[in-house]
Amino acid sequence: MAPTAPHFDDPLTLALDVIGPKPNATRGEPVESGKVLFSDAHSETGVWECTAGAFAARREGYRETFCVIAGRGVLRNEDGTETQLAPGALVVTPEGWVGEWDITETVRKVYVVSYTEPRAA
Repeated sequence: MAPTAPHFDDPLTLALDVIGPKPNATRGEPVESGKVLFSDAHSETGVWECTAGAFAARREGYRETFCVIAGRGVLRNEDGTETQLAPGALVVTPEGWVGEWDITETVRKVYVVSYTEPRAA
């Protein structure tokens, strides 16, 4: 989706599409929702939200930069180090990152994904 002009969406109130339950949950029954605001062969920008719970994650073929705008939790790296997730947290996960999301209060983030190889837009 390549917009023809700049646009504004309030990421806190933007209606999101339900993606569904996280299939690899290790605690609780987290459900994710999202809305892609821009996408091309090199990147994607959008808003993502997930309800409380824990699940494994990995970044393969892309890196992500995001800012938490609501909610709380912990992003736990494979080596055990932790990043606190709270409004205002700016996080970068490099390509190859492996870890776990542990969400205690529904998290909403604004994200930018950069693909390591161009993909079909």
